[in-house]
Amino acid sequence: MDFMLEEELIDLMTFCLQSPESVEIPEKHKRITEIGHELYADGGVDALENFAFVLKNRITEEIEKDPSPLRSLWNGLTDEWQY
Repeated sequence: MDFMLEEELIDLMTFCLQSPESVEIPEKHKRITEIGHELYADGGVDALENFAFVLKNRITEEIEKDPSPLRSLWNGLTDEWQY
């Protein structure tokens, strides 16, 4: 399951970074937030941190854009996650 969520997040975040003016952005942000809830429920803050690390490395390597600002979509899941 984690692999599928990772690939979905990469697709979603890549789209958001490459098409920031798209009308689909709110829908993509909503799904990124939903996946954050799933990850947190399954593995807590450690899961969020691990995914954020992997996503940053893969997306930065693939499209040379930093997805770090999208981490803020997971704010509010826990007091431990504030970006």
